[in-house]
Amino acid sequence: MKLFFKKFDKSSSGFTLVETLVAVSIFTVSTLGLMVFLGKSMADTGYAKKKTTAAYLAQEGIEYIRNLRDTHILYSSTSSDAGWNSFVAKILSGSCQNSNGCYFNVDNINYSDSSQPIIDMTLTACGSSCTPLLYNSATGKYGYTSGANSGFIRKIYIVQTSADEMKVSSTVYWTQGSGSYNMTFSQNLLKWVEY
Repeated sequence: MKLFFKKFDKSSSGFTLVETLVAVSIFTVSTLGLMVFLGKSMADTGYAKKKTTAAYLAQEGIEYIRNLRDTHILYSSTSSDAGWNSFVAKILSGSCQNSNGCYFNVDNINYSDSSQPIIDMTLTACGSSCTPLLYNSATGKYGYTSGANSGFIRKIYIVQTSADEMKVSSTVYWTQGSGSYNMTFSQNLLKWVEY
């Protein structure tokens, strides 16, 4: 039995410097690509969170104005027509029909008050800009009296389309990164009569 031994050649063993640099370059490029993808994913997640919150805040704006209308009509001491007229007067006094819109504050409403507390909701004209909503982390609520600046601004715009109808738009604005965004919900509120 004859054994064959291969002579050891130093040039064919291990990695050369060029091969090592190519391998490190491939690893670096793939790692950077992964980091860019993860960064974009995190930014998209942040945007989706802000957009969802803005949608809820815009819908809340519509709901408060609808509740105000319903309360005026249902609990008017004289008639549903008088309740509608009282609701229209409240909207006009809050200057929600101007081009800058208005905002409402429900932070100081006493909900244990038996005389329909939502009627005490204040509507304030925005002027050149509206007050940003504050987020109270202890209560989980957005308002205007306590909490940290949420970065969201809600404006209510109301157009009286006829004597018996109003178009309510609730727009929430926010900035994120280098962009400005907004979310608008609209609904027509009709005068209805309770029999």
